Amino acid sequence: MAIRFPHQVEQGEDPLIATINTTPLVDVMLVLLIIFLITIPVVNSSILVNLPREPNQVREAQIDKVIISVDAQGATYWFDTRLPAQQDLLDLLERVAAMRPQPEVHIRGDVRADYEAIGRVVYAAQQMGIARIGFITEPPGGP
Repeated sequence: MAIRFPHQVEQGEDPLIATINTTPLVDVMLVLLIIFLITIPVVNSSILVNLPREPNQVREAQIDKVIISVDAQGATYWFDTRLPAQQDLLDLLERVAAMRPQPEVHIRGDVRADYEAIGRVVYAAQQMGIARIGFITEPPGGP
């Protein structure tokens, strides 16, 4: 059932438009959007904070890291070279400890290796004065 307006029956009048004119609504919304986009960055950084000032320092090229591996049988490797005795490891670590800046020593221990074999490498690095020792591990869920 449709609504009929009796006054529109007259000749020469335009028919009644029953749609909503959204142009003014869109204009108002665009103006509000622009206002919000301009004011939001000001609101986010309105807290006064005294930030520390640090000069940019040119850093020297980083020295390569030293990688010491311990396999499942407890054998020690300097990069890919097997070290036959503990004294060889001490000699190499002594040379690394004398370097300035001192490189980091990374230890790769097999998961099946005894703690004693890895502990000997850590203890040797501490004896020689290595300041930075790290362990290389696999992320969980890896192969």
